Amino acid sequence: MNTEGFKGKEVWFVTGSQNLYGEEVLTEVAAHSRSMVDELNASDLTSVPVVWKPVVLTGEGIAETLISAGANSACIGVITWMHTFSPAKMWIRGLSALTKPLLHLHTQFNRDIPWDSIDMDFMNLNQSAHGDREYGHIGARLGIPRRVIAGFWKDKGVQSEIDRWMRAAAGLDEMRNLRVARFGDNMRDVAVTEGDKVAAQIALGMRIDGFGVGDLVERVRSVNRGMVDEQMDLYTRRYTVDPSFLSDPVTRKRIEVQAEIEQGLKMFLQEGRFGAFTTTFEDLHGLPQLPGLAVQDLMYEGYGFGAEGDWKHAAMVRSCKVMAKGLPGGTSFMEDYTYNLDPADPKVLGAHMLEVCPSICRKDTRPEIQVHPLGIGGKDDPARLVFDGEGGEAFNVSLVDMGNRFRLVLNEVQAHRPDRPMPRLPVARVLWTPLPDFKTGLEGWILAGGAHHTVFSTALNAGHIADFAGMSGIELIRIGRDTTARELERDLVISRLAAGRGV
Repeated sequence: MNTEGFKGKEVWFVTGSQNLYGEEVLTEVAAHSRSMVDELNASDLTSVPVVWKPVVLTGEGIAETLISAGANSACIGVITWMHTFSPAKMWIRGLSALTKPLLHLHTQFNRDIPWDSIDMDFMNLNQSAHGDREYGHIGARLGIPRRVIAGFWKDKGVQSEIDRWMRAAAGLDEMRNLRVARFGDNMRDVAVTEGDKVAAQIALGMRIDGFGVGDLVERVRSVNRGMVDEQMDLYTRRYTVDPSFLSDPVTRKRIEVQAEIEQGLKMFLQEGRFGAFTTTFEDLHGLPQLPGLAVQDLMYEGYGFGAEGDWKHAAMVRSCKVMAKGLPGGTSFMEDYTYNLDPADPKVLGAHMLEVCPSICRKDTRPEIQVHPLGIGGKDDPARLVFDGEGGEAFNVSLVDMGNRFRLVLNEVQAHRPDRPMPRLPVARVLWTPLPDFKTGLEGWILAGGAHHTVFSTALNAGHIADFAGMSGIELIRIGRDTTARELERDLVISRLAAGRGV
């Protein structure tokens, strides 16, 4: 099992049956479900430990188990499987009280029908084919958000789907317990970085707390020389830096300022148990530079971040980083900046003033620390990491407040290494082509109200976000390889109708 980053978290495995079958059969049911749990825990495809729970036989037992799951902070989700026939009226109370993500695993213990020996005893014991349908009906009747995975439990594809759901559950668990620190307010007059923070806490659980930048400045000023040296040593081991920058007193000092800011930020975030934060270049009172390298390195260590006060994307960066733990690739705060409109090779250039995570750097290079003027914010020249992004399959996802609901807008993209150098652009950057094609991808994003800020990930895929949206109850508009303009228009009309906005 790949459990990197998920220590202390677990998924419960609950098997349904009933007393009708007698002790001998129920003993075998329990043994079968234990074997399945052992297999999932031994798999190198699953990332969260699975905990076996005793077979549930009555409505009272079901309710007790599922209510306990909700009260257990380690439990991030529940997998249910009906080995035999479990009358679904017994599940109503428990499912109605369940507060954790639910996975309905539609499988059976045996892979093959034992053609020569099958008899009624075997049939009575192995009834998942219709037991899961009875259970599935009540889930649909109650409108319970759930993921259904069908297939043989030992199959690698099934185990990979289970892991995708596990990671989404871990991301939702992080979101529900997340604290976001906002230093300063949102960038003035910008619409998409605003939003209803109370509604966000109700819908997703995240807590967004505001602080004056002076609170951060106080921590930065408390950073001592030893802490700066420690951070500088980490920078030189983790990134490329021209030795002349370190020998020149002016340039070295500018890098050290970022080291001071990062140590102060880390101190503040750790004291308040914050997993994400925002800054804005319109409120830097007392800071000599806009946090650049400091923010990039903190994102590399797993913190969520949103520029210009964008708390929604700070939270999504953190949640996606949790989902992606242990996976190859990277996840970063991102912004669509400019286009290459050559009809033969249209692309989007994504970047930001400074704050792009080095986890998405192309694999054959190392991010380089550079110092350049910023031209905005009226502060000293900030140190930042400059690099090109890696190519491959990726996505951009945006969390937006639609007024009466939150919406995730996701566009699958094909990322590219740059075609040629950009020696005069001293920022981290990545190129991509929106799917299904440049025109449909861009028009769909605009129609859906996606933000200019996103979470860009080469580590996760659209399925992780679809599972996250399903279990959190957040609307998802997905633009991908198979999307057509007509289908997208239909989805948006349905969304408006469902929200009571008309067509």
